[in-house]
Amino acid sequence: MNEQQFIEALREKGIELTATQIAQFKKYFELLVEWNEKMNLTAITDLEGVYLKHFYDSISASFYFDFTKVTTICDVGAGAGFPSLPIKICFPHLHITIVDSLNKRITFLNHLSEELGLENVAFVHARAEEFGQNAKYREKFDVVTARAVARLSVLSELCVPIAKVGGQFVALKAAAGKQELAEAKKAVSTLGIELQEEFVFELPVEQSERTLYVFNKIKATPKKYPRKPGVPNKTPIQ
Repeated sequence: MNEQQFIEALREKGIELTATQIAQFKKYFELLVEWNEKMNLTAITDLEGVYLKHFYDSISASFYFDFTKVTTICDVGAGAGFPSLPIKICFPHLHITIVDSLNKRITFLNHLSEELGLENVAFVHARAEEFGQNAKYREKFDVVTARAVARLSVLSELCVPIAKVGGQFVALKAAAGKQELAEAKKAVSTLGIELQEEFVFELPVEQSERTLYVFNKIKATPKKYPRKPGVPNKTPIQ
């Protein structure tokens, strides 16, 4: 997917990019490739791959979830900024917080946001488990999202505690989503969310399957979650 195909594909979905937004994506790509030579940000560095598998894939969440009706978003383990920063470029009103455990990625994100002129973005160097127990962030966000961080039973424990009651947890998954959802049944009920909607669709060009889950936070998460760093991954709620 080249730049023009990207612009047209978004237009078909009702997102009309301005000249500024187009330039931001171009700069994003250039900085991603440049910094990737110094640190491991992504295995995908060709233009067509980045525009399809990072930019378009991230924004695809907005085809099914209305980001115009929310303000604060926390992206857990966003790495090089996916999915939240491409979404932020398309929906500039959003206030984005990214938490990542690797400080060098935070350094990249700070530089990237300055170069792109992004406002209302914050990057926090922390383990998601510790972040979720921090009173400053716990149950404070309208939406919590994550892409390709961990299987759903683990991911829920990292994300749900920071979503406010009445907010949403939006999980971007690949083809294994259905199996992960079945395994996460206990985690979902324990943490205080319920599945609102499930969308299965294909990424254009390569026709790979994607699943988007939107969960509603219906009650406060028990204080013991998230557990200590590493525990959710070793012993998921099951």
